[in-house]
Amino acid sequence: MGAARLETDKLFSLLHENAWYERPIDRRHRLIFYLGHVDAFDWVLLGRRHLRLPPLDHQLDALFEAGIDPPAGQEPQDRPEDWPTVEETRQYVGEARRRVDAILESCSEEAVQMAIEHRLMHAETLAYLLHCLPFDMKRAPAGPPSPAVDPAPMQQWMTIPPGAATLGRRRQDSFGWDNEFEEHSVQVPAFQITRYKITNGEYLQFVEAGGPAPHYWTPTAKGWTWRGMFSRIDLPLNWPVYVSWRQAQAFAEWKRASLPTEAQFHRAAYGQPGGEERSYPWGEEPPSAAYGNFDFLGWDPVAVTLNPAGDSAFGVAQLVGNGWEWTSSPFAPFPGFRVAEEYPGYSAPFFDGQHYVLKGASCRTAARLLRRSFRNWFRDDYPYAYTAFRLVRPAQEGRSHTSDRRDRYSPEGASGHELRRASGGDRPASGGPCAG
Repeated sequence: MGAARLETDKLFSLLHENAWYERPIDRRHRLIFYLGHVDAFDWVLLGRRHLRLPPLDHQLDALFEAGIDPPAGQEPQDRPEDWPTVEETRQYVGEARRRVDAILESCSEEAVQMAIEHRLMHAETLAYLLHCLPFDMKRAPAGPPSPAVDPAPMQQWMTIPPGAATLGRRRQDSFGWDNEFEEHSVQVPAFQITRYKITNGEYLQFVEAGGPAPHYWTPTAKGWTWRGMFSRIDLPLNWPVYVSWRQAQAFAEWKRASLPTEAQFHRAAYGQPGGEERSYPWGEEPPSAAYGNFDFLGWDPVAVTLNPAGDSAFGVAQLVGNGWEWTSSPFAPFPGFRVAEEYPGYSAPFFDGQHYVLKGASCRTAARLLRRSFRNWFRDDYPYAYTAFRLVRPAQEGRSHTSDRRDRYSPEGASGHELRRASGGDRPASGGPCAG
């Protein structure tokens, strides 16, 4: 618990005092909520639900207990004055921690793991929330200089032979969230998958053909820039592009390809030519910096060609780390799904056909969340998270490189119209609540 608290505390320490009542993303709470939320959740889960203890504070327990995920057009309308002061919130957090520390040894291992992983997930949520804050509202820690702008690598198609993909996990195994159960096998026909995540350089061709620009790109007179956590830099062409599902899907259609299914991702990431499966793409060794860009290693992505030691048995790069990967699979329960009694709202409310499964991890994903069965999900029009993608197509003879298409992108039709509306059109405004 202490290590997880340290990660969220470090993020809160980056904020200047004038930032607490900001709402960097219009479909999320103000930042003051998150200051109270991660400790309120620990207290409500462990103290009130698990051990049936009386409330710490009826009003604040309820206020800070749960986040929000409204569709576009139903954003929250609260005002800064509707929230407690920063001092009141810190006092509540301090008391919640004191009470949680006093009861930890009385709680089940599963409940404690639930609290720890929830906090670590919010360490990633907080990162992209802070990413959308103006630069002058946060403190930039010392770090390496901006990378040189190198060209995107030549994309390649890797052939994945037919075989079984094991999804989910067994209940007798170690901790997992309710949507990870039960373990089951899916037969996956042969297919091809891009070796690398789709890069900014590849996606730039799509934007130049009329496609929608990603949220973290900003146009200038000299070209596109990347809005990083603490500064703007020239667009890194060899980094993975962060996009919404709709944007990824539009790019796939433009390339006459598809997004992988959840089962295809598993087959490419964890399968082996002989039919066996690995715990991680690279094998059985625990996660480390040698294998990928994850576990809070940095604030931004790195080149898609780095960390070759983390490649899968089929030679596919960075399937874990450097950006979550969209799949074409709607977020849905596995056979044998049962709602978690102590956190019934974790998964089930999102089995609505509007959220899609993501696999892998980003640079801000904790190592303990890299297990094979872990599933992430977002709405299809959500552009703020650290979400990348790659393409698949049926197995076929022919070229090993992707085509360099120059067709104009046409947004005609319902999906294109919705995509443009969600992204703000082809060119993002340079101002707005998330501008640096």
